[in-house]
Amino acid sequence: MTTNVALCPWNKTHQLLHIGLKGRIPNAEQLAPSNLVFLIDVSGSMGPVDRLPLIKEGLKMMVRQLRAEDKVSLVVYAGSAGEVLAPTSGDQKQTIINAIDNLNAGGSTAGGQGIELAYNLAKKSFITGGNNRVILATDGDFNVGVSDTAQLTRIIEEKRKDGIFLTVLGVGQDNLKDGRMMQIADIGNGNYYYLDTMKEAQKVLVRELGSTIYTIAKDVKIQIEFNPNTVKEYRLIGYEKRVLNEEDFNNDKKDAGEIGAGHTVTALYEIVPAGAKGENTSLDALKYQKTQTVASDEILTVKLRYKEPTADVSKLITKTIKSSEINSEPAGDFAWAASVAEVGMLLRNSEFKGTASYDAVIKALRANIGEDKFGLKSEFITLVETAQGLAPNQSGTLQFK
Repeated sequence: MTTNVALCPWNKTHQLLHIGLKGRIPNAEQLAPSNLVFLIDVSGSMGPVDRLPLIKEGLKMMVRQLRAEDKVSLVVYAGSAGEVLAPTSGDQKQTIINAIDNLNAGGSTAGGQGIELAYNLAKKSFITGGNNRVILATDGDFNVGVSDTAQLTRIIEEKRKDGIFLTVLGVGQDNLKDGRMMQIADIGNGNYYYLDTMKEAQKVLVRELGSTIYTIAKDVKIQIEFNPNTVKEYRLIGYEKRVLNEEDFNNDKKDAGEIGAGHTVTALYEIVPAGAKGENTSLDALKYQKTQTVASDEILTVKLRYKEPTADVSKLITKTIKSSEINSEPAGDFAWAASVAEVGMLLRNSEFKGTASYDAVIKALRANIGEDKFGLKSEFITLVETAQGLAPNQSGTLQFK
């Protein structure tokens, strides 16, 4: 866990807190054998080239990375669900690829039935001490059988007790149920990725395969206590769908997010220092409670809880940040993350955007691009420039640059 504090780029009277988590990367020989069940939606809506054909090519790339000790099974669902490939050793790559190649789209979508069958197959071929996982690929348009999100999440919540994790790959645009896919992945102790191009499929299923299918920590939670002597107000930027109640932090029964091998997580907080003008100036003083502060030069304490993949009891990591550690401005990865958050505020026309502008954020992105081995940062800058060209001017019309 790394932490940084600096002056906020879009409001110099505020501060910006950066928290970064990175999962360790085990050596190849340390990776447990995998029991993978591919659960593929082959309903009619999966026909377009950016759906089933993209999934097929992506999974074939993934299969080429597997070892002899790994096992792959294949389940499909449309109007009904069925087993296409029994558990097969990872060194039988051509057999697995042939089974994937033979998939074709057609019919309605019985998602719940497919999920049940995939988990049952994963349990049947369970590897004790191994990496047992269902990989669901779909546009999320479940319309036959169990299709209600609440029912699906209850099924998956029950199945995760068997020690089987879940990865969800979403495809398509016009009818993608993105929120549903994310919710299902969270409940299944897993992760969710959206694939729109072969480049993204290669990123998720080849280059970052470790973080995609190997969980090294589950139920990861972050809690921050701010010192009222140094902090007047604060806000978490983003993560609206992942906020937990205060009492959930020490509750090991409360489900939270997972971190894969080499996976990185970034959180940003905007801080109003004590003495600065804040937003909640209209709050009345408490009548029955008095706040008694402790003299300290600390700004905040960060607490991190996580469980080992097979554990039920969490571990705790604690770190403090002092006022002397505040930097004049973000740098490196911190500056890049701050610029990404700034783009988000511009796109949403956030009330907190302050002095943020596309010109300033593009300049900051270019200055802090750092290593860009696969061109993803350059691609992001291009997207931001496109957004700038589409941004409405003061007259309300679109301008193109």
